[in-house]
Amino acid sequence: MYRIEALIEPDSSESSLADSLSSGHPVAVSRRDFLKATGMAGGGLMLAIGLGPRGLLGGRVAHAAEGAAAAPKVYPPAAFIRIGEDEQVSIIVGKLEFGQGVLTSMPMLIAEELDCDWNKVRSEHAPADVVYANPLFGAQFTGGSMSIRTSYVQMRTIGASARQMLMTAAAQRWGVSPEKVSTRRGVVIENGGKRSLTYGQLAQEAMNLPVPSGVKLKTPKEFTLIGRPTRRLDSPSKVNGSAQFGMDVRLPDMRLAVIARPPVFGGKVVKIDDAKARAIPGVESVLQVPVDRGGTGVAVIAKGYWPAHQGRDALDIQWDLPAGPTTSAQIEQYRSLASQPGTVVRSDGDPKAIEGAARVIEAEYVFPYLAHAPMEPLNATAHLKADSLTVWAGTQFQTLDQAQAAAAAGLKPEQVKIITMYGGGGFGRRANPHSDFVVEAVNVAKAMRQAGVEAPVKVIWSREDDIRGGYYRPLVLHRVRVGMDKDGLPIAWNHMLVGQSILKGTLFESVPLVFKNGIDSTSVEGVIDTPYRLPNFRVEVNYPDINVPVLWWRSVGHTHTAYAVETMIDELAVAANKDPIDYRLALLDPKETRHRAALELVRSKSNWGAKLPAGRARGIAVHKSFESVVAEVAEVSIDQAQVRVHKVTCAIDCGVAVNPLTVDAQIFSGVAFGLTAALYGRITLKDGRVEQSNFPEYPVLRFNEMPQTSVHIVPNSADPTGLGEPGTPPIAPAVANALARLTGKRFRRLPFDLSAA
Repeated sequence: MYRIEALIEPDSSESSLADSLSSGHPVAVSRRDFLKATGMAGGGLMLAIGLGPRGLLGGRVAHAAEGAAAAPKVYPPAAFIRIGEDEQVSIIVGKLEFGQGVLTSMPMLIAEELDCDWNKVRSEHAPADVVYANPLFGAQFTGGSMSIRTSYVQMRTIGASARQMLMTAAAQRWGVSPEKVSTRRGVVIENGGKRSLTYGQLAQEAMNLPVPSGVKLKTPKEFTLIGRPTRRLDSPSKVNGSAQFGMDVRLPDMRLAVIARPPVFGGKVVKIDDAKARAIPGVESVLQVPVDRGGTGVAVIAKGYWPAHQGRDALDIQWDLPAGPTTSAQIEQYRSLASQPGTVVRSDGDPKAIEGAARVIEAEYVFPYLAHAPMEPLNATAHLKADSLTVWAGTQFQTLDQAQAAAAAGLKPEQVKIITMYGGGGFGRRANPHSDFVVEAVNVAKAMRQAGVEAPVKVIWSREDDIRGGYYRPLVLHRVRVGMDKDGLPIAWNHMLVGQSILKGTLFESVPLVFKNGIDSTSVEGVIDTPYRLPNFRVEVNYPDINVPVLWWRSVGHTHTAYAVETMIDELAVAANKDPIDYRLALLDPKETRHRAALELVRSKSNWGAKLPAGRARGIAVHKSFESVVAEVAEVSIDQAQVRVHKVTCAIDCGVAVNPLTVDAQIFSGVAFGLTAALYGRITLKDGRVEQSNFPEYPVLRFNEMPQTSVHIVPNSADPTGLGEPGTPPIAPAVANALARLTGKRFRRLPFDLSAA
């Protein structure tokens, strides 16, 4: 019997994470068993290919892995194809679709090489299974702007291999050599002959052939689909309402639950008076359950959401609460830490060279906690039985959720089925190393079962729960001292960061690729890898322990490092009496050609030197994150003491633009997301309690506030780089630099406060 080998052979730098997320042992699975296990036993062509990590991850991870053994590894299959007798091509995607377009762009990669009819392509979410794991990490997840850049070669190879198998099947049926056949839009044709067969007619035969090796891929010049603006496959279902998000799950006999969580993170229930809650019509039970960070909460379970919500609000709970921070005092604590020696992250040259500078500029930057606040609040549905568990959720981290849901339920991971639903946004919140919202649903289902009710239960977070319930982008303080020579160029740059580590206390802390020598790479990215030539450059960091849960937030550390670096560079340009773009170009390391290309393109497209109406100014920022370089020019005014951003011009170098429409959408989204934070974003605490609760106190950008935005792609035939996050970091510093030109003041604390600059 033909067998698919799914092998995991992590080297020492990857073993900790791989061991945590999968068995870590090679497994052999028969084709029949594999089809049954993944729910794909239904005929047609199902193709699984494992590929080595050729250029899979850019940035810090790829750099850290350069010393790995040269021999290619065999990884679990990352994608599958089904071709039905009706000629429909179904492409199964092992990522979460939560707005970024992955259910279209990844099928484009396969379809390009498969030479099928794009009009007959559909896509769907994959189940949770190690075969869909990221090849480097051995886990199935969506994040780090990795989807396309980790799948570009892999998915195309799958498409090319499937095409070769179909051609071979046709050649065998006709009794000719494979070289005598070719394909055109889902049909195999005999060269010079009259015979042809559709993919659907050949799928069963092709399925029984061995997967070829060494298939040839197209060059970018040969692309007919990649690089073409392509409408999204998931749009029709979202327009007609048939797309199913986590919030849409409806199951027979399903209960709804709302949880009262401690008002201070880590608190525990001491006493409950639930009489008023139980008196509300529709409330069935009130159960105490574990919640995140070692705390306890109270779940109110009902047949509908509103009775559960009202019941939760009617509870009278006495809490045992730990001490928690107050934001103003926390900032003072950070200021004190910034004056103390930290862990040295990078040290080039002599940090004391600043003493000989002709001029020294010193700045302190403060960035607040930020909530993710997706439009669809957190939710998960769990159905726990004696020997199985099914979870429906829009999750970014299927492998980890599967493992931690199993642990909570007292089952083995293989007894847990994760059904990935569409996600209504996430920005990192649905990729939690603690799997908090998924585990909570399992804990409620477990408590129900112990109480004698075996039924599916959906746990819904209200908007207030979502904003007050953690996790957050960390509060971070930067202190920067730069010494300039007589020509206005930096001769020394000393940089201190103070903020909580996102990775500390998670399984990622044991992964040297991202956490090494006590340094959380996500906290200093965007500073330590600066593209500018800084002859005497020192970066230190201090990590305070604070009782507030923190997590990656769209573009992670770049959200604050880009601002500190790009506003300081701009301040240096002004001090040197230089044009800000010219100054950046002069400081760039010669090898940073992509930065240079993005800056030159955005200068041209924004009409940088053109005169503006009175009361307006332009600001520039450029930043590299997730291996893509984005330059943004913001045109800004002040209207009735409010910042108004009129126009944003963006230039991006992201390698091959698989779907230019996705590039546009992601950069537009990144601008809106970053601008929301710059204008409004702030989570504050008093005695450990979050003071914001909903959009009135934590606003998001409104339609009438969205600037006119244009996106321009730097031509590049290199493999794609990240796209989901790089549009966010440059917008806030670009606006800040424009405001500095308008007001003569530097804004070093976000969100912008015109009265405090």
